[in-house]
Amino acid sequence: MTLPSVLSGQTVRKDVPDLEFARFDRNKIVFLGDSSAFEKAFSKMDAALLSGSGNFRIMHIGGSHVQAGTLTRQLRNDLLSLGGGDGGRGMVFPFTAAKTNTPSSYRSRYEGEWEVTKNTTRDLPRRLGLTGMAVTTSDSTASVRIVLKARNATSDDPPFLFDRVDILGYSVDGERFPVVITDSGDTLRGVRNEEASCWSYLLPESQDSVRVAVAGSSGELTLTGIYLDNPFPGISVTGIGVNGAAVPSYLRCVDFERDLRMVNPDMVIFAIGINDASGKNFTQAEFIARYKTLVSRIRAVNPDCALLFVSNNDSFKRVRRRVYSVNRNGLEAQEAFFRLCCDLGGGYWDLFDIMGGLGSMKSWEEAGLARRDKIHFTDEGYAILGDLLYNALMAKYIEHLRRKPWTA
Repeated sequence: MTLPSVLSGQTVRKDVPDLEFARFDRNKIVFLGDSSAFEKAFSKMDAALLSGSGNFRIMHIGGSHVQAGTLTRQLRNDLLSLGGGDGGRGMVFPFTAAKTNTPSSYRSRYEGEWEVTKNTTRDLPRRLGLTGMAVTTSDSTASVRIVLKARNATSDDPPFLFDRVDILGYSVDGERFPVVITDSGDTLRGVRNEEASCWSYLLPESQDSVRVAVAGSSGELTLTGIYLDNPFPGISVTGIGVNGAAVPSYLRCVDFERDLRMVNPDMVIFAIGINDASGKNFTQAEFIARYKTLVSRIRAVNPDCALLFVSNNDSFKRVRRRVYSVNRNGLEAQEAFFRLCCDLGGGYWDLFDIMGGLGSMKSWEEAGLARRDKIHFTDEGYAILGDLLYNALMAKYIEHLRRKPWTA
């Protein structure tokens, strides 16, 4: 096999604006400890990109930065621009039924009455899985709809089609169950998989949207996620994010591992931490211990999963109306992520340093790239971060390719 054209850094690199207050020259992923899992993950990427076989799956997990969806969307679009093909859209959730924002890469709608449970609640009234959210109804007229069309779509947003649907959830005190309404109007009754706690549906043809309605005469139906797939090889990027979520939020999800087996990621990008470090009682030791517990649960599902740790972005705390002070916990969190990566092995992407370090969020805000709360970014800001993460990941992937025994 000859050296692939993807080996040229200029071929795959995405241009980012030159921000004088940022440190984009430091945009890199550093491997610490045992990084052998990345070689295995990149081999999956080789198959998807270079020979059109198999799937390379990434899961990006965090709080509101991930629920917003734009950073994950940009990373997904950049990877798919390499030509490896859509390997399935992965896990999604009907966020509008939970009365919250849907990630920018798709749309959700709902009808009827639904009650929401989020993993940010200490005493959970219902079981949660990987998504960290659930919506529950006893309304026979209730339904949710997912449409795989991005908000403010551009030519960079590829189409996504699926012909397989898994609806995660359960019914209580009755016989409620979900049915899928296809684009052509057919009503499909799924096959119940008790082990995976889901209903599975094979659609008669590929489509880019799905409506899930409620059937059965009594009881409650709880939905904890919708998994959309196709039979094709390629790249899949699933975003798992809940506004306000911290590491303990995901540790509360008792069905986390069960659902993770469905996503089956080859690489997990950890971006949980901005909410952990927002309070006065933040300690490195507790943060690291909780993160190690979460990683152990992921490795119980896939021991070979590559781990990529992303340090928190710089942020500010609100002191009083229109008065903010820099959150110095950002420095503590930065060091904690570095120590986690050293202890557990994997990749480290120091977003805190790359964006400019302590206090830099104010400059991002003044440039129109961050919001007034000085915690979150604008869509343009998130898109830049997505390109930066992609560039850093591809630099490591190109290093992997250079080590392969290509022929002339």
